[in-house]
Amino acid sequence: MTGISKRQATGLRVDIGICTYRRAELDDTLRSVAGLKAPVGVTVRVIVADNDVEPSARQRVERARADVPFEIVYVHCPASNISIARNACLDNGSGDFLAFVDDDATCSAEWLSELLDTAEETGADAVLGPVRALYSDAAPAWMKQGDFHSTRPVFVGGEIRTGYTGNVLLRRTAKAIAGRRFNLSLGKTGGEDTEYFSQLHEAGGRIAFAPEAWVFEPVADDRARFSWLTKRRFRVGQTHGRLLASKVSGAAVAREFCLAGGKTAYCLALSALTAFSPSHRNRYLLRGVMHAGAVSGLAGMSEIQMYGQLGSTTR
Repeated sequence: MTGISKRQATGLRVDIGICTYRRAELDDTLRSVAGLKAPVGVTVRVIVADNDVEPSARQRVERARADVPFEIVYVHCPASNISIARNACLDNGSGDFLAFVDDDATCSAEWLSELLDTAEETGADAVLGPVRALYSDAAPAWMKQGDFHSTRPVFVGGEIRTGYTGNVLLRRTAKAIAGRRFNLSLGKTGGEDTEYFSQLHEAGGRIAFAPEAWVFEPVADDRARFSWLTKRRFRVGQTHGRLLASKVSGAAVAREFCLAGGKTAYCLALSALTAFSPSHRNRYLLRGVMHAGAVSGLAGMSEIQMYGQLGSTTR
């Protein structure tokens, strides 16, 4: 491909950032990184940011060094605040690009090549890839049928206006990215990535999509529940409402408040009409919960805490 020849000429350097918090699945993530088909001429380095109070991931990283054909940098960055870990990856990055992947996910062999090809073809400041959820046999049938955990970007008016960190490539020196950091106040609630990419877009940054840059993420049993999805969707709505409220004022806030309330009622009505189909019913219910969260965010209510709670083993 033409992208490969360009890399041979320029000798690109790429860091892969993995933020981790007490996850044994980090072993699988690092094994998948070891299996990457690194593009010719590209130097890859891995940054593991350990967000635990104690450096609990250090031994896992040390064991992985023998099998991962790339340099690994271990950074201990306590504690229990995902924004601290994400910023540690940004602060320790030295490459032309920084890619993020979650510590419970695995990358396809072509993942990095696909992200880099799209970055070069589009000139985008950030490139998102799809995250495919992998459900266990114990997951509810309606959940697997509706695939409620997989992640893809949302296009609005032909463009992507926000993003996520589960599968993304950042052009480190881009004007909209250089010096930008994740909000520490959102490091326990979640939504720090939504805010980051929303502000990146507002600063003129362009976000592209690499549809074949696959990352695979098993759905843990504690997340394969309607209650977890409800909490997650409500928080997503809160983040959206808060960001929206920061851009408008006065009558515009009231208008958005009413609009979100109307969408909530509409979705709840549709859920009642599709009660016979669990997948459709729950999809409308969750959309209604998300819009209710937006009402909460517009009203200035504190966002619920999703991560870093006492006793939790996951973010």
